[in-house]
Amino acid sequence: MNRLLEAELIYGRLLAVTEPHLVARYNKALSGFGLKPTALSEFDIDMTGFSPQVAAELGDKDYLDPNRVNRRFIVLTPEQENLPVVHTSFSNTAGLMHEFFTANARAINSVTIKDALYGEIEDSVARVESLEDLLSINAVQFKVLSAEDVLGKAAELRRLADRLQSEPDAWRDDVMLNRMVELAKLTGDIRQNVLVPDKLVFRHDAFWANHFGGTYVFVDEKITTVISDPAAPGFRRSRPWQVSYISIRDPKQIFDFLARTGRIELPRASWVEGSGLYVHRAEMAAIALAYEADPAMDFSKLEPVWLQTFIHRNAERVARDGTYPFLQEMIRAIGTSGSIRIEDVEPSRRFLLVRAKPEHRDQWLTNRLISQLTPMDFVSRFIFDKQGFYDAYEGFSDGFREYVVSRLSQTYLKDKAGFRKRLYGIGEDDNA
Repeated sequence: MNRLLEAELIYGRLLAVTEPHLVARYNKALSGFGLKPTALSEFDIDMTGFSPQVAAELGDKDYLDPNRVNRRFIVLTPEQENLPVVHTSFSNTAGLMHEFFTANARAINSVTIKDALYGEIEDSVARVESLEDLLSINAVQFKVLSAEDVLGKAAELRRLADRLQSEPDAWRDDVMLNRMVELAKLTGDIRQNVLVPDKLVFRHDAFWANHFGGTYVFVDEKITTVISDPAAPGFRRSRPWQVSYISIRDPKQIFDFLARTGRIELPRASWVEGSGLYVHRAEMAAIALAYEADPAMDFSKLEPVWLQTFIHRNAERVARDGTYPFLQEMIRAIGTSGSIRIEDVEPSRRFLLVRAKPEHRDQWLTNRLISQLTPMDFVSRFIFDKQGFYDAYEGFSDGFREYVVSRLSQTYLKDKAGFRKRLYGIGEDDNA
């Protein structure tokens, strides 16, 4: 993974924690979770407080996600809101954290001046053992504590202040008054500083979970749709009157669902020609064939002229696979007629011709599913399904890894927003 680290393709855009008082607060939060404090004097964190260095030290990348549900978090600074989430079991963890930061900005800003917030994003289940457990998660509640107990002291000061106002002789209680002064030195004036987060419950809508080999849950007004491995416990048995089940290995049903619910853009010249998506996927298909032909080749020579020469010299291999010629045919069809009859396309190839509808709230989740079903496009996989990309990357030859890192660095990383806008029609988003 060293190449990915150096190119900031993994654990990129993290926040460096170098101040001793912040390290101390982080350690108090770890102790609050029953974990061993870190001996590191410096480390990096993501939006949730996850640190790859601390994970390596503890030998546990799930130290903030022990049961892959009820995710833990550590907030040292409001700046974490602008960071990515680099390790999670649910695709909407970042969205939930954003909601928490936005809804409680004043409290977070005030508390983190003197303390760190930590706790859990509590779901309605303690463990996920079947699809029913995933389906039962409709909302989450943030259980929030503070490393120096500023929250507890603020609550105590509030109670004492209320007593001072409600009990006529309370002002004579010197012990209570001295305690209030002591507490105020830490909390400040709680009439001016909002220290206790006041919105802690948030909706848990459509998401991907890494349980049972990866499970997609899409939520519509009258029905919920699960796309997963049919061997997952509870498949077609959990709430069959409320839930529709689709096998992850059934491209026709998946495509029909996405089209019927308006989650994808069908092939139209209006977006296809300007996006260059088909040209991009055709190139990805050809590169995949070159890698398949010789994983040990010198990929530094892989450029457009070399790739065209490879295609001509390996016409039989290219025709047998069929993906590259199919996309070339679709490019011509769009140019000639402006559209494609999707019904005439083999179901397994239909995902090569679509992208998530940019204005749909599930655009990132839908693009994640499409990228999983078109795995030869490692660029799309990196953007929308990083865990799937990292898993695939581990199986690449060393030379191809170097090429993949170079390709992503020279294209996507140079202009993330512009690249996503052009190919997929979507703009700024912290998911990537």
